Amino acid sequence: MSPRLDLLAVGLTTLDITVRSVTSLPEGDSGQIVEKIALSPAGTAGGTALVAQKLGLCAAISSAVGDDPQGRIVRLMLEAAKVETDLLEIDPNWPTSTTVLPIRPNGDRPNWHMMGASVFAPVTDATFAALERTSAVHWAAVGFPGSSGKGAEFLREARARGIFTSCDLIAPSEAAQADLDTLLPHVDLFMPSLAEMRELAGTGDPVEGARRFIQRGAGGCLVKLGGEGALLVLPDRQIHAPAHRIDPVDTTSCGDSLCAGYIAGRARGLDPAEALRFGIATAAQVALGVGTLGKLEDYETTLAFAHDTPAKESR
Repeated sequence: MSPRLDLLAVGLTTLDITVRSVTSLPEGDSGQIVEKIALSPAGTAGGTALVAQKLGLCAAISSAVGDDPQGRIVRLMLEAAKVETDLLEIDPNWPTSTTVLPIRPNGDRPNWHMMGASVFAPVTDATFAALERTSAVHWAAVGFPGSSGKGAEFLREARARGIFTSCDLIAPSEAAQADLDTLLPHVDLFMPSLAEMRELAGTGDPVEGARRFIQRGAGGCLVKLGGEGALLVLPDRQIHAPAHRIDPVDTTSCGDSLCAGYIAGRARGLDPAEALRFGIATAAQVALGVGTLGKLEDYETTLAFAHDTPAKESR
């Protein structure tokens, strides 16, 4: 019998190739010695599942990789981390979604991205069947052509089963905007960044933007504020959690790790405010290292980090 799943993540799964630190590109055929090059499964679905598993949840990924070396690496690394990959399909028609990230000394991460199989992965009957053993779903395929028309049906069924549903996106495109109209009425918590909110809600005010998403059907909104932490807006209250005072090394996966941290905290019985602070602590530990997991260790260490590491003063 398949195990109970604490989290099923659906959508973008990539291989991240992270290079740190990079201040400039070498001229001509010259080269540079760098501190570290790391390979990591990543993406709004893949990275969230990997971090959630590291925090002690039983996580699964529903997505696709190509029939290529990158895909084999992604599968191998997810399986080594104990993430369930039964729903990770192999698509011979597309390469594995891959991103190269030259990390600057301050943690910024410009990137080159190759679109691949996970963007075109359909929501299969097997993924629907997995809802029977799932406690939380993280939908990270907003605007993707492969899941077109299936997202609302999938999330509707999830909520009908009493499953907690969350939603994140990779880019605020027109396709994403249209998809959100059908998805948000079936989402308990939408998790955009402030930059995505500006594009999708037409405002830089996180409270006003969150309320606009709630008016479109979302049960609540967790707005990722980068160096200012995060804001959780629910119909009856607002909760701000400041970021920790750290020197970031690589901020690539901070958004995905914040989502995973919140979901993990909630699964462990934390209330919304505690889960938000736990998510912030998760993201901070990820930012202290290179790659999807950074310096993240486990649930207990993250709880201690959240308690012991000073937070930034709110502006």
